[in-house]
Amino acid sequence: MDNRNITLFCLLFAGLVLFLMFNQTTDGSKPLFVFQTHQCQSSTKSNTIGPGDGLESALSEASMANKTVIIAIVNKAYVEGDKPMLDMFLDGFWLGEYTRGLISHLLLVAVDQTSFERCKFLHLHCYKLKADGADFETEELYMSQDFIKMMWRRTLFLKEVLRRGYSFVFTDIDVLWLRNPFPRLTIFNENIDLQISVDKFNGDEWSQANPINTGFYMVRSNNRTISLFEEWYARRNNSTGLKEQDVLNNMMQEGFFRELGLSVRFLDTLYFSGFCEVSKDFNVVRTVHANCCRTISAKVADLTAAIHDWKRFKSLSDSNQPSTLTWTSHVNCEGSWKNFNVTLG
Repeated sequence: MDNRNITLFCLLFAGLVLFLMFNQTTDGSKPLFVFQTHQCQSSTKSNTIGPGDGLESALSEASMANKTVIIAIVNKAYVEGDKPMLDMFLDGFWLGEYTRGLISHLLLVAVDQTSFERCKFLHLHCYKLKADGADFETEELYMSQDFIKMMWRRTLFLKEVLRRGYSFVFTDIDVLWLRNPFPRLTIFNENIDLQISVDKFNGDEWSQANPINTGFYMVRSNNRTISLFEEWYARRNNSTGLKEQDVLNNMMQEGFFRELGLSVRFLDTLYFSGFCEVSKDFNVVRTVHANCCRTISAKVADLTAAIHDWKRFKSLSDSNQPSTLTWTSHVNCEGSWKNFNVTLG
């Protein structure tokens, strides 16, 4: 073989190697050598949820075997700052008991590009939700107009999740998961349609007199719950000045739950606690919600104190020392309500 043929052969071989390095195989599998970085999805998709929107694949990837997903919604305000609220939320899964594996079933729904990119950077299951022209990037203060709009957008999205046959646990980002809650949620009991947290527990888990809180709840996908969410969302335009939680509570008091034949369980704050009413037993508490709190900075400060309380409890438990711990007072959240009416005005 002369020198020209050798040169031609080398060039052809080099071209083949480069093709294998930078292209996928014809069956769609990974290339032999991967040097490119993962890129976030495009933000130019349609505002409407429908076929080809990516939601089905996002739900499928995060789903448990029984088509149950953990869902949380984030915006830019939750992912920025010295200690972002999202980081605090994930700390709970890291520090909790039997909670780390639950991250693989968490779907973070981002309402802006910044929070979506942060989610992808953390290698979580992420979905970009269009805000239909509204700006949800900044902190939405409790009961502000944008806060109410964001809550209704959330309700519409969750209705679509149910319609696609997925049950879910919805959790606010300001909820610490300190223990796996599913054993307490009776996950295999098909007779319970909705299990929802409360601000204060009245002692009866079936009593509709409990003041509900939509920051943490579990819903099974069936015709009854889909009808509930359809009616719930349909009432938004006739509920000026009310947040979606108030509307759901009104529906319950009007007897709509009974009309649908819904089985609803109200979660005991001993297990599913919050700042409105703290759990009295560190040994059984599952979640801690920064409810009864108005600003992100106050939530972060008092949740940080709650994490320190949890760490102290775990340290005492590991050393078999008796514990008489109580939760640190939520002074920042209590102070966040000063001048509340003036701010809204």
